[in-house]
Amino acid sequence: MKRDAAAATLQSFLAFDFGTRRIGVASGTRLLGAAEPRGTLKSGDFDAIAALIKSWQPDALVIGVPRHPDGAPHEMTTKAQNFGRRLSGRYHLPVFEVDERYTSVEAEAEGAHDVDAAAAALILEQFFREHP
Repeated sequence: MKRDAAAATLQSFLAFDFGTRRIGVASGTRLLGAAEPRGTLKSGDFDAIAALIKSWQPDALVIGVPRHPDGAPHEMTTKAQNFGRRLSGRYHLPVFEVDERYTSVEAEAEGAHDVDAAAAALILEQFFREHP
């Protein structure tokens, strides 16, 4: 099955805006095509992530992968991708990557109280647009 076709069959998701200090979290469903911010975790807190996965029981996970404005990877690109591989290995769920350039800036511009969680919601909504 092609990756896009596989993504289209999944219905519920948790999304993560990875950072070296904090990780924003959002949840959403394909049915609504919208995401809700769910808070921010300390980076590396896999016990908290496990609790979220147990509580929300998502079909898949989505991570934001930052890049330079021209699309080139940088140090955080690799760190976010490593985080995605760790999620996949620990929780045995599909993990999808989304180019997350400017999501934190957009969340700040929208006046979000929790920028990291709002950025995670934007990442998940972008995933829904890219994988209808």
